[in-house]
Amino acid sequence: MRYRKLDANGDYSFGQSQNNFWVDVPDGVAQAVKTRLALLQGEWYLDSTEGTPYSTKILGTGTKDLYDIAIRDRILGTTGVNSIVSYSSSLNNRILSVAVTIDTIYGTTQITVSL
Repeated sequence: MRYRKLDANGDYSFGQSQNNFWVDVPDGVAQAVKTRLALLQGEWYLDSTEGTPYSTKILGTGTKDLYDIAIRDRILGTTGVNSIVSYSSSLNNRILSVAVTIDTIYGTTQITVSL
């Protein structure tokens, strides 16, 4: 798997030749998971069904059971992810924080995101 690295601002990195890419490492799969979670459902013009269903399953009160399932599904649907080793989420001051350890085809890695 070859995946272009993102810089601190979330933009593609350029100018470093092959150092701009994750190649066959867990970090590349982790970045793929993060970008899949960041994509809103309906945002991609080529496939409006693709994306994380924030408006239907994550936002709102009393949705913990729904958003955990939706987020786990997005993670498990990412190319290179074998399984979720551990998962936790917390909602605090309208910020959803997710900490997950995944087993990838290249090894395990940890991901922490705030949505």
